[in-house]
Amino acid sequence: MNVILVNGSPHAGGCTYTGLNIIKEQLAKNGVDSELYHVGNKAVIGCTGCRSCWSTRRCVFNDDLVNTVAEAFRTADGIILGSPVHFASASGAATSFFDRLFYSVGFNTLRLKFGAAIVSCRRGGASAAFDQLNKYFTIAQMPVVSSCYWNSIHGFTPEDVLKDEEGVRVMRTLANNMAYLIKCKNAAALPLPEELPRVMTNFIR
Repeated sequence: MNVILVNGSPHAGGCTYTGLNIIKEQLAKNGVDSELYHVGNKAVIGCTGCRSCWSTRRCVFNDDLVNTVAEAFRTADGIILGSPVHFASASGAATSFFDRLFYSVGFNTLRLKFGAAIVSCRRGGASAAFDQLNKYFTIAQMPVVSSCYWNSIHGFTPEDVLKDEEGVRVMRTLANNMAYLIKCKNAAALPLPEELPRVMTNFIR
């Protein structure tokens, strides 16, 4: 059992990392392995829509960790995306990275893997950024793992984050729920439901 954690913050050891690390520690207590990737510390090229990955299953840009995380994502049981809140949205680097990651992995590969998102902010904008990140899962047939509140943690420094006792509880509960659902899926050992033929309707006449 393995979960991928992705830190889309420009700060390697900042508030988003602190929230993800709380989750990582709680997953370990549940017997679930995890791997944390820090991807927001340098400029990330956005998706250009070249569609090369449709056939190669690799992004043409190879100067960041997109292809590395994609390989890990294909065999993982779930993923947790983390981002700071910038102007009530996920960070630009995180959005560029996640766009290319999900596009290149391929939605068929992600069917019924578990997904969750967390956001960190000083004060406001968390709900909007959280909603934005959850869209990655719901377009890829990935069940969204919930917690006891929306998955946000607050603070201006990592020390502040650890003082957000409710936020810490949310992170730990999310980890517990993710681990439980992965174990349930593995115990059931059911085949995936039939995949219906793809239909694309373009809204033109």
